[in-house]
Amino acid sequence: MNAAIVSLSPYQPGKPIDELARELGISDIIKLASNENPRGPGDQVRNALRGVFDNLSLYPDGSGYRLKQALAEHLDVPLAGITLGNGSNDVLELAARVALEPGAEAIVAEHAFVVYRLATLAAGAKLVTVPAVRFGTDLDGFLNSITAATRMMFIANPNNPTGTWVTQEALVAFLDAVPAHIWVVLDEAYQEYVELPGFPDAMTLLSRYPNLIVTRTFSKIHGLASLRVGYAVSSPVFADLLNRIRQPFNVNSMALAAAEAALGDQEFVRTSRQLNRDGLQFLTGALTQLGLACIPSAGNFVTVDVGREARPVYDAMLRHGVIVRPIAEYGLPRHLRITVGLPEQNQRCIDSLARVLSQ
Repeated sequence: MNAAIVSLSPYQPGKPIDELARELGISDIIKLASNENPRGPGDQVRNALRGVFDNLSLYPDGSGYRLKQALAEHLDVPLAGITLGNGSNDVLELAARVALEPGAEAIVAEHAFVVYRLATLAAGAKLVTVPAVRFGTDLDGFLNSITAATRMMFIANPNNPTGTWVTQEALVAFLDAVPAHIWVVLDEAYQEYVELPGFPDAMTLLSRYPNLIVTRTFSKIHGLASLRVGYAVSSPVFADLLNRIRQPFNVNSMALAAAEAALGDQEFVRTSRQLNRDGLQFLTGALTQLGLACIPSAGNFVTVDVGREARPVYDAMLRHGVIVRPIAEYGLPRHLRITVGLPEQNQRCIDSLARVLSQ
């Protein structure tokens, strides 16, 4: 038996609406816990899905050719460097399985996405955690942590759950210093939300750094979280290795059709980005007015220090029908992560939090 897997704790997702409804017997519930797009998918996605129903008895295209071709054109990258996954979690795990083995090490940041830890330890490798600087990734700390056993580094940009980010200048200097045999996984699940000067354009760096792997998802701004489709862009050499262990038909037909349609609907992306910009500004301002400290965020969520243990605050908000995310498992026991919702959801969240904190 794999002792490393026995020692792992399962990933804990945000609380589902149906579960809360069963537990408390309430129906007026909003979920701002899992960084989903509150708009849902766009009309082009909905139309594309209707065209798949008649072929549900058939296996999907195992290569995902049409979606990969659309991604290659949209991102201006070689088709041979694209690997599709059942969500970006899938390709993160595949990357760890390719690069890591017992005795190897992977480096992650403090407060980093827990899946990096799960993937590393499941591969039998050692996890090296670099302390955060102002809740963000310390790239110099990563470089100082390299040993002869280092084989992989995971960097989320922006980072989940803190929302922090690294700049193009800092990333390029870092990649210049990383030995070529160490794989750098840059997780860009929230990239489409970012509107910051100096934020990296990772796709332009792939040809310069063959050891760079960029992962993205359709679960966030595109609103396809339930369909589970993500992808990695890497050198064709690494993509070939990923595809050797990728499960057959790991992306279903509905996900393939929806993702292709979503990629073609950039107006939906722009509108979602604007909605997020306004919502993030509102939430940050309202939380600050409550006297709470927010971590500056480049994603579609804000992480806030509630000034006390966060779990009881979270539990009390549940009774108001508001689901947010306590993140003690990320080393932040006083913080809640709040997803940007629709305007009325954002206001209700703030009203609920203010009531709980005043009690």
